[in-house]
Amino acid sequence: MFRQFSSVALAALAILGGLTLTVAMSGCGNQPTPLKADNLPKETTIDLGNGVKLEMVKIPAGEYMMGSPNTDKDAPPSEKPQHRVRITRSFYLGRYPVTQEQWKAVMGNNPSNVQDPKNPVDSVTWDDCQTFLVKLNAKAGGQDGKFALPTEAQWEYACRAGSTTRYCFGDSESQLGDYAWYEVNSAGRAHPVGEKKPNAWGLYDMHGSVWEWCQDWYDDAYYARSPTDDPTGPISGLEAVVRGTGHNVAMGCRSALRSANKPGQTNSGQGLRVALIPAEK
Repeated sequence: MFRQFSSVALAALAILGGLTLTVAMSGCGNQPTPLKADNLPKETTIDLGNGVKLEMVKIPAGEYMMGSPNTDKDAPPSEKPQHRVRITRSFYLGRYPVTQEQWKAVMGNNPSNVQDPKNPVDSVTWDDCQTFLVKLNAKAGGQDGKFALPTEAQWEYACRAGSTTRYCFGDSESQLGDYAWYEVNSAGRAHPVGEKKPNAWGLYDMHGSVWEWCQDWYDDAYYARSPTDDPTGPISGLEAVVRGTGHNVAMGCRSALRSANKPGQTNSGQGLRVALIPAEK
């Protein structure tokens, strides 16, 4: 079961082959100054076969404040202390959550509760995601990089897209429906990806939609001892991190909200977003 925090109930590479060089930067937040210059294209598209593509967006190296400030009385202790994190290398992240047609192109099946090829895949475990990544790397990975689940720090950094507020667009819940499928507008079900506004880095559905597995093991108290540079979470654990919060109440869709589930536990609201970590040159 997903953890529950405070009084809020939580509902739960064709090797860099087809490249396009323009990314829509409309949305929210300000782009931080990169720590290290690179010449990676702003976007890359991975061909999964049979007309199915995986669109990925470059996330620039930079730093941010991870978690919630002590002044936020609604935030649980697991989101504190807020701490500085540096993402020292650029990476790619899926423009959308992995869709059902993308999952099927790699795995040959579709485990989703409500099936629609353009909806996010759901009902997948962390263990399922590891199998998916092995097959995706065999199918489309290569010497230029490796597909992985994002770390929790990479996920929140990408979600915030330079913002320091509760949501990527600000602190007010009044605009959340423009960016997210959540309790108020989702009718308790998934919707096709990309129908809401993107954040400042061109990522869709970071708030709401489905929970997204991260690579890290989960620990309530990890933030107190997290390293500054490229944290990867505890070395072991019983649960793995999930982010994104699914069809949750507005408070549960905050950028800093974190939860966890057992790696073999299925849930109809669990999906993923894939990262591509470029190889060191």
